[in-house]
Amino acid sequence: MIHLLDSDTIDKIAAGEVIERPAAVVKELVENSIDAGANAITVEIKKGGISFIRITDNGMGIEKEDIPIAFERHATSKIKDINDLLSITSLGFRGEALSSIASVSQVELITKAKHSMVGNRYEIHGGKKISFTEVGAPDGTTFIVRNIFYNTPARLKFLKSERTESTRIGEVMMHFALSHPDIRFNFIVDGKNKLNTSGNGNVKNNIFSQYGSEIAKALLPIDTTMYDMRLSGYIGKPEINRNTRSLINTYINGRIVKSPLLFKAIESGFSGYIMGGRFPFATLFLEIESSLLDVNVHPTKMEVRFMNQEEVYDLFANSIKEALKKATVIPEVTLAAPKEPEVTLASPREPEVTLVSPREPEIPVPVAAANPDIEEISYKAPEPFEEKRIEEAKKLDTKKMQQTMLELINNKEERNIFKEETEESFRLIGQVFGTYWMIEYNDEMLIIDQHAAHEKVLYEKIIKDLKDKKIYHQQLLKPVVITLTAREKQLIDEYRDAFYDLGFEIEDFGGDDIAITTVSYHFIKLDTKELFYAILDGLLNDTLSSKIELITDRCATIACKAAVKGNNVLSFREAEELIREMLRADEPYHCPHGRPTTISMSKYEFEKKFKRIV
Repeated sequence: MIHLLDSDTIDKIAAGEVIERPAAVVKELVENSIDAGANAITVEIKKGGISFIRITDNGMGIEKEDIPIAFERHATSKIKDINDLLSITSLGFRGEALSSIASVSQVELITKAKHSMVGNRYEIHGGKKISFTEVGAPDGTTFIVRNIFYNTPARLKFLKSERTESTRIGEVMMHFALSHPDIRFNFIVDGKNKLNTSGNGNVKNNIFSQYGSEIAKALLPIDTTMYDMRLSGYIGKPEINRNTRSLINTYINGRIVKSPLLFKAIESGFSGYIMGGRFPFATLFLEIESSLLDVNVHPTKMEVRFMNQEEVYDLFANSIKEALKKATVIPEVTLAAPKEPEVTLASPREPEVTLVSPREPEIPVPVAAANPDIEEISYKAPEPFEEKRIEEAKKLDTKKMQQTMLELINNKEERNIFKEETEESFRLIGQVFGTYWMIEYNDEMLIIDQHAAHEKVLYEKIIKDLKDKKIYHQQLLKPVVITLTAREKQLIDEYRDAFYDLGFEIEDFGGDDIAITTVSYHFIKLDTKELFYAILDGLLNDTLSSKIELITDRCATIACKAAVKGNNVLSFREAEELIREMLRADEPYHCPHGRPTTISMSKYEFEKKFKRIV
């Protein structure tokens, strides 16, 4: 049987679409304050906004006769008919916010229009009018929202902790501060002032207050007009990057939006400047004709559609590329003019070659003949591979042969070639390209990537030490001070024990700053700040419940950052020790990210290449 829902149920369903949590209440009411022309807005919350939210502005206020109507569904002063949806300039327009908020909470409104002699107080609980009286009040509007979801307990139980909800509201206020720098914002949490902007229109000052001096010092301005659109704001230099998009903020006509198109355009602009899987800092503002936008896509108005997608994409990508090109500190190489003798370029036909003595200990020697006294290294020798497969591999070209060899190595039914009962010697030959070490073993030449090998060794050590609880804390000579966003600070407090288990001792340093005083001895040579941010970024979007598992899952990243890099000079003794440790690993053939640590080339292939075998 089909029946119509009553208005009370309809209102509560609609409220669930618009008002998901206290942060949504703050967003909707602050947007109304901005639309009302306010240049000073104060937001105060208690217990994560669940029990109390008060928003005060100095805007135009609400006329007495309009107050009851404002709480009706789809009552709005922003549009009159469907045609107005094509030219929306206000942040709010659907007339759902006040009705939705009032249906699931206890709302008190105090407002005074600028030309009125007195103000009015209107109280509505769960969508039911309680009182409507005249009161003395300053120009503007104050909303007090108490006990959100008090009459919908099913929704109330899905709210997060008070701290989490408070953090979400803090993020909303941060976006308002960035997108409307000409408005004075004051944000108070449980009696403590968390945000206070000057309203002087300086976006850079607000970026500094939210993200700290490290990012503020690395900002590159953007101000481009193209296709009758204007893009302004700031991007960070390439060295400011994370492995999540948490540092990317995009605003369109003053509205915060999350657009895959804009994310892709920004990443395209940074292509070639930062590594894949890393994301830059960007706070960008797009001013565009409202008729080219559809903002009526989602109840939260966080999504938009563009009628001129290609032009918007080009504007973002090209503006960023141009800003980075101008800011680059690496000069382009050009041929010197004849009148500038102080610049000497080597002839491309006669490149300069520097010969290095093979006896200098700090430089790896490239050939075995230069090192006749290298001692042989013992290790566990393998049983022979399947002879039939090997013979087939020898008939293939080099690339296919290497692939087949790796398939053999990765076959779980094969035995670890470095962990057999009999011992056999292998010989370290030397290094090529500053990264790859060559080993002679029987009729094979193994080529080992020093970074991938070291990464594997460190990864297994870290995992083992974590399981055995053998992480030793190393005191830093000087504490590392880091400025965090509210969300990051919450994560630190939530996972403080897990960070301690990994070697980080963290102390509060005042405000949103923390000080790292110790790290694990595994990471003492690393950039502590970069490593800490790498772990923190991994936690931002992680949904695993076990705190220590969250950290353990980042060990591959930690090992990668700690491992010796390509072109880092290793002595023969250091290389020998590294290779010994790699060969003892449980699974030595791949780094934690799946790249091979070792490839091989057979004596047969050498002889074939030199035409000893036809």
